[in-house]
Amino acid sequence: MLTTFDLDDYVYEALRSGASGFLLKDAPRSDLIAAVRAAAAGNGLLAPSVTRLLIEAFARRPAAAVPAPSRLASLTAREKDILLLVARGRSNAEIARELFVGEATVKTHIGHLLAKLGLRDRVQAVILAYETGIVVPGAPPD
Repeated sequence: MLTTFDLDDYVYEALRSGASGFLLKDAPRSDLIAAVRAAAAGNGLLAPSVTRLLIEAFARRPAAAVPAPSRLASLTAREKDILLLVARGRSNAEIARELFVGEATVKTHIGHLLAKLGLRDRVQAVILAYETGIVVPGAPPD
């Protein structure tokens, strides 16, 4: 989504509706090109102000509002590991190095977890990881 406004409601509704990213119209040309390429590759790109907004919103949520992770029960242990690393912003190459597997294997696992969870892309996977408590805002990585 490309817009002039970075209002909370616009960001949330765009992401809930399936947007792969959210950029402001004043974004540099290179960011716009990168966003189109990221969306075409099944990834997402968020404006830095939007990323900060999402992190702050999740950090403010009370623990009781976090849904139970039962939605993730269909994932294998490896898919959960990969979801965690995706939510922490790792690229496929970084995940492959960290888990000692090939990058193609990581892509396969990501495809499987997206399909199992009914998600369209990595952005939605990251949101789900935060909503289910797999990743806690402000918590240091393992």
